[in-house]
Amino acid sequence: MAREFQRGHKARISDLTAGTDLYVGVQISGPGLSFDISCFGLDADERLSDDRYFVFFNQPKSPEESIQLLGAQAGDTESFRITLDRVPQQIQKLAFTATIDGAGQMSQVAPGYIRIVAGGEEVARYSFTGSEFSTERAVMLGDFYLKDVWRFAAVGQGFDGGLEALLKNFGGEVLEEEAPAAPAPQQPGTGAAPGFAPPAFATPPAPPAPAPAPAPPAPAPAPQGFTPPPAPAPNPNVHAAPTLIAPMTPPGTVPPPSPAPYGQPPVPGAPVPPGYGQPPAPPQAPGPPPGYPQAPTPPPGYGQQPPFGQVPGQQAYGVPQGAPQGGAGVGAALQKFKETPTGQRWTPQNSKLIRVDLGTGGQPVLARQGSMVLYQGKVDFSYKGAGFAGRIVGNATGQEMQLMRCTGNGQVFFAENSAHLHPIELQGDAICVSAESVLAFDESLQYEVRRIEGHGIPGGALFTMQFQGTGTIVVKTHGTPVVLPVTPTTFADCNAIVAWSAASQVIVSSQVRMRRNAYPGDTGESVNLQFRGAPGNFIVVQPYEV
Repeated sequence: MAREFQRGHKARISDLTAGTDLYVGVQISGPGLSFDISCFGLDADERLSDDRYFVFFNQPKSPEESIQLLGAQAGDTESFRITLDRVPQQIQKLAFTATIDGAGQMSQVAPGYIRIVAGGEEVARYSFTGSEFSTERAVMLGDFYLKDVWRFAAVGQGFDGGLEALLKNFGGEVLEEEAPAAPAPQQPGTGAAPGFAPPAFATPPAPPAPAPAPAPPAPAPAPQGFTPPPAPAPNPNVHAAPTLIAPMTPPGTVPPPSPAPYGQPPVPGAPVPPGYGQPPAPPQAPGPPPGYPQAPTPPPGYGQQPPFGQVPGQQAYGVPQGAPQGGAGVGAALQKFKETPTGQRWTPQNSKLIRVDLGTGGQPVLARQGSMVLYQGKVDFSYKGAGFAGRIVGNATGQEMQLMRCTGNGQVFFAENSAHLHPIELQGDAICVSAESVLAFDESLQYEVRRIEGHGIPGGALFTMQFQGTGTIVVKTHGTPVVLPVTPTTFADCNAIVAWSAASQVIVSSQVRMRRNAYPGDTGESVNLQFRGAPGNFIVVQPYEV
């Protein structure tokens, strides 16, 4: 049975299927509208650094054929064959997009979807409607992205410009967009009005029929018997065992400025892309070369904003496009602190600051009051009460969170007292977190206060928040936490525990008999929490006592 995705939801490909030979189908239509459906192969900086990995009607496959355009089939407007184990290492993301060819806007589209088929079975589907968009002329449908393993994200984000603007946004050359003019004269032979290549691919025998042209006949070999869905090619080396939390385990302190895919802090010591953290060294010696201020490596990705919800044309830190000269100046000094240009809903900017992109019509976010440090766009902040039952529990336990509700279209940055921040993605599972350690979370998550009773605990009990559902929760810690598996001999200080798996059993343990803690010489470690559970359960402890 296919797994239904909503906007912003993500999952490991290995959780959907064991195969790596996948069929991706897109269904999008509208009265009087014609669509261009493309796949962008992006690098770690989310840039189209190699134009050969822009797969569209005029370039139907990548060099090694890991990405192939198949045409309209099986009820899909357009389809692709993606062979993940053949995608080159430098390609970190595959972004599937749809743009309107001609006049029109995305609010006019009928209900559509992007789906994944593997081994003869549909394993994932993200559905959308025109009511989710307004005047946009393009939409980013979904992404395959590499974050230790390949994952899928349902994006559903509108984009104001058409295919040319989308290509510019990913750092591609505008000259590449002159190619659509070439296929136009060939379309009258098929009698198709839109003048766009995908209808030609709808019937596999059609492309070889027209007069010889460089592009249209190329898609013919791509299908070659590959009909949805293909037989999966297992690749156990790519898919790791499932985990409950993703970004919590890497204990990186301060991430380097190089952006990582989908907000993952990069591994310390990894090479920094040229021009990102520091300006190139060689051009300084002979003085600025004639074309250096307009060098294509550093400037294009610096002034342009990420694709999701950013204001077009806005530049980071107010540095002009041609400002960097050599290694001096304000631009060079501030460049390494610029905003991390990823387009996901939650994006860590560094170890102590995180950004959420609310997006057009996106899910609201609940955050601790006073944790907002910056926002861009039209964002509304309102008080979020806990309800009658929640206030009763909160007054009794002291665990009621003072929350604010963030809605609108823009980006909000959160931080609190320089605490380390860790986004945790929940995909239907649950986790218990101390209310003191919660910074923000998606409103789609369900949460409640749980009580752990025990003698010797201050106040007579320990209270924690249990979160469950699909979404992201941002946990804050004092210092770098440690994640430990639960064993029969796992104990933790009740003031240092941050979180634990909801399936774990918690028992209050006291190592002091009678009332020895009343005597001088008490160690202060008289009350601990003992955790028990099946393999796979975990606890998270910080190097600090609240």
